[in-house]
Amino acid sequence: MAGQRTVRASEENLEPLEKGLFQDEDSCYDCNYCDKPGTILQSFVPEGKTLFPEIFQTNQLLFYERFQAYQDYILADCKASEVREFTAEFLEKVLEPSGWRAVWHTNVFEVLVEVTDVDFSALKAVVKLAEPYICESEVSTFTLECMKELLDLKEYRLPLQELWVVFDDSGVFDQTALAIEHVRFFYQNIWRSWDEEEEDEYDYFVRCVEPRLRLHYDILEDRVPSGLIVDYHNLLSQCEENYRKFLNLRSSLSNCNSDSEQENITMVEGLKLYSEIEQLKQKLKLIENPLLRYVFGYQKNSSIQAKGTRPNGQKVTHVVSSTVRTGLLQSLLRDKLCKEEMEIQFHSDPLSAVNACYEGDTVIVCPGHYTVHGSFSIADSIELEGYGLPDDIVIEKRGKGDTFVDCTGADIKISSIKFIQHDAVEGILIIHHGKTTLDNCVLQCETTGVTIRTSAEFLMKDSDLYGAKGAGIEIYPGSQCSLIDNVIHHCKEGILIKDFLDEHYDIPKISMVNNMIHNNEGYGVVLVKPVIFSDLQKNTQDETEENEAMKLKTSVEADAAIRVDLEELIQCTTGKMELHVKADLSEQAEGNYEIASEIVAASTQKGQMRKKRLSELGITQADDNLMSQEMFVAIMGNQFKWNGKGSFGTFLF
Repeated sequence: MAGQRTVRASEENLEPLEKGLFQDEDSCYDCNYCDKPGTILQSFVPEGKTLFPEIFQTNQLLFYERFQAYQDYILADCKASEVREFTAEFLEKVLEPSGWRAVWHTNVFEVLVEVTDVDFSALKAVVKLAEPYICESEVSTFTLECMKELLDLKEYRLPLQELWVVFDDSGVFDQTALAIEHVRFFYQNIWRSWDEEEEDEYDYFVRCVEPRLRLHYDILEDRVPSGLIVDYHNLLSQCEENYRKFLNLRSSLSNCNSDSEQENITMVEGLKLYSEIEQLKQKLKLIENPLLRYVFGYQKNSSIQAKGTRPNGQKVTHVVSSTVRTGLLQSLLRDKLCKEEMEIQFHSDPLSAVNACYEGDTVIVCPGHYTVHGSFSIADSIELEGYGLPDDIVIEKRGKGDTFVDCTGADIKISSIKFIQHDAVEGILIIHHGKTTLDNCVLQCETTGVTIRTSAEFLMKDSDLYGAKGAGIEIYPGSQCSLIDNVIHHCKEGILIKDFLDEHYDIPKISMVNNMIHNNEGYGVVLVKPVIFSDLQKNTQDETEENEAMKLKTSVEADAAIRVDLEELIQCTTGKMELHVKADLSEQAEGNYEIASEIVAASTQKGQMRKKRLSELGITQADDNLMSQEMFVAIMGNQFKWNGKGSFGTFLF
C-alpha cells in the first residue's frame, strides 16, 4: 500500500504537482489562474485546409518532463497491477470533468466532439457530437447519421488517449490537455499487454517505465543504431502476437473437458508459446536497458555486395595521398610499387580508394590526416595498409552514421592505420562474416569498439584500442576471435563475450595471448549469460540424481583439464621449468584460468542442452566432446591491471 500513500501525499499539495507538470525548474509560474490567466502551452494548427479548430500542442515534451510526471505524480511506486488505479486517481485530481471540446482521432476519421463527463476508472470520456458537425475521413460514408450510430454503439464513451483537446488560451484546460497526453503516450509507448502479469520486488516505474522511456528518447535523438531499432520493433510485434495466441490457448483450456486429448495438446502448445514469449521478453529488456544495449547488439543483415574480380582480371594498387611529392613517390616505388606491370591508381581520400576496389586489390595510405564523412563498406578481399607508423596515418570519421568500418569480405587485411571515430551510433569496426585481420593499428573509439558477429573471424595483433563507451571488443556466439599482443584500455568493459543469446549457436572460439587489458571502468573480460525460461525448465524438469552427478563430474573434469593445458602452454612459452617461475606465472594467469574455466563450464552446459533436444527429436547419439571441441584455442599470458571491477566477471540477466 506504499503506492497509495504516495498518491495521497501528492494530493495534499496540488500546487507542486501542477508546477511539476507545467513549468521548468527556473520558472516562477503560479498555477492560480485567477491571478495569472492564460495558457502556458502552444497551439497546433492542422495542416491543409480544414474546418477543425486548433488543438493543444503536447507531443513535444522533453524526457525529464515525462519522467517527472510518471515518477512523481502518476505512477509513483505502484505495481503493474495498480497502474490503471493510480492513473485514474491522478486524472481525477487534474482533469476537467466536462465543458471542453476535443478532436476524436482514429486511423480512419477525425470528428469534433464535446465532453460531458469522464469515467475515470475506465479512462474514458462521455461525449456528444459538437455543433456544428465537423468530420474528415478517408471514406465518404461517415455521415452525421453514421457517426451517431457509431457513438451509440460505443455508448458515447471514448478512450481518453484518442482525444486531442481543442486549444483554449484561458489556461483552464492546460492540465486536461497535458494529462491526456501523458496517458496517451504511456499506452502507446510504455505499456505492454503482459506487464500486469509480471510482478517484481521493484516497482513498475523502475522496472519498466524508466528504461522504456529512455529508449524512446534515445531513438528520437539518434543514439540507437537503426538496425537495433528495427530489431526491437520486430521483437515487440512478435512478442505481442505470441502473447495473444497464448491468451487464446489459455482461454480455450477452460472450455476443454478435463484430461481430454485436446487439453493435453493445448497445454503443450501453451508451454511452447510461453517459453518463446519469455525469451522474446528477455531480448526486449536487454534493448530497453541503457546499460545493456551495447551488450545485446543486433544481427545486422549487411546489404554490401562484393564486386568480385575485375572483368579484365587485373589487380590494382590504389595509392592514397593528399599531395604526391617526388620523395614520397620514390620511396613508394622502392618499397611498395616495385612489381612489374603493376597498375596504379591515385586517390586523395581513403574512402574513394576503398570504394574503387575489386577482389585482390591493395590500398596504400600515405602519411596524413584524412577526414571521411561516410562509412567504409569492405565486401571484397582487399588489403588496406598504411605506409608508415599508425600515428602518422590517421583516418577520422565525421558526420552521423551507424558504423565506421563494415567488413564482409572473405579475407580482409588492415594494417598500420589509426582510426578515430566520431558521431557513429555503432562500433568503430564490425566484422559481419568472413575473416578480417587487424595488424599494428590504433582504434580510438567513441561508442563500441570492435564487434565480431556470428560466423565471422577476427585476428587482431599488436594493436591499441581505447575509449569505447561500451565494450572494447564484443565477441558473438559462433564467431572466432584471436587477440595477440594487444592493449585494450579505458573502455566501459575490456572484452565482452556474448554467449547463449541463442542456444542454437556454438560457443565462440577464442584465443587471447599476451594482451594487456587495463584501466577499464568495469571488468577486463565479461561473459554474458542470460537466464531464460528454457534454462529454468531444464533445471526443474526431467533431471535425475544420476544426471546431476554426471554434469558435476563433467564440469570438474573439464575444469581440471583446462588448467593442466594452460600450465603446459605457459611452460612451453617460457621454456623454464623452475618451480618459482611456474608459481609466478600461475599467479599472473589467475584471470586467464578464471576465463577459461567459465567458458568450459558454459560450453558443457550448452552441449547437454543440445543433446537433450536431439534426443527429443529421436537422435539418440550425441557426442558431448564433438559439441564442445575447440571451444577456445588458448587463453594465456594476459595481464589485467587497474580494471574497476576486476579481471573477469560473469553477467547473468
